[in-house]
Amino acid sequence: MPKKNDKAASGKRDQLIDTALRLFARQGYRATGIDSILAEAGVAKMTLYHHFKSKDELIVAALRRRDTEWREWFIGRVAKLAGTPRERLLAVFNVMQEWFRNKDYHGCSFGRAATEFRDPKHSAHKMASEHKRQMLAYFRELAAAAGAKDPDLLAQQISLLVEGAVIHMEVFREPQVARIADEAAQKLVDQALKR
Repeated sequence: MPKKNDKAASGKRDQLIDTALRLFARQGYRATGIDSILAEAGVAKMTLYHHFKSKDELIVAALRRRDTEWREWFIGRVAKLAGTPRERLLAVFNVMQEWFRNKDYHGCSFGRAATEFRDPKHSAHKMASEHKRQMLAYFRELAAAAGAKDPDLLAQQISLLVEGAVIHMEVFREPQVARIADEAAQKLVDQALKR
């Protein structure tokens, strides 16, 4: 059983990650200073460095949390909206539209991380790449289950539509872009599943 101090320490760590996630989403990774994270979280600098050796380590921890929570939500919503693998491939874009319409939508944390930390060896860039690979694997899994002739190709196509919709949303703030991507996806899915 965890000791009381362990729970308090874990609570402070979670508080730092939650605060960092909110600020990184609104302001970006580089633009968000440690002092603003500490002020909003209401913790001392010593507490931060007790849990994280550097800001980069906090960024990676925040991205890990975001990855877990976001993929669980996304995959859960897709499964709830659709029964068959083919329907799930297309439900991806209904879920994207839900995400875009959320009042707390601030874009893709992983795309932002990959852009702000362009060096592929940087830990934040690696975490962003890992998230994108896991999403691609999920799309491939759906494509294979639906019976696509080339599940790798269909997964890449779905992924490109998703990423394009995210960028379009970032630039134009038009949540209906997910519907447009869905129309394109329907054509790709129909073609991929032809026998």
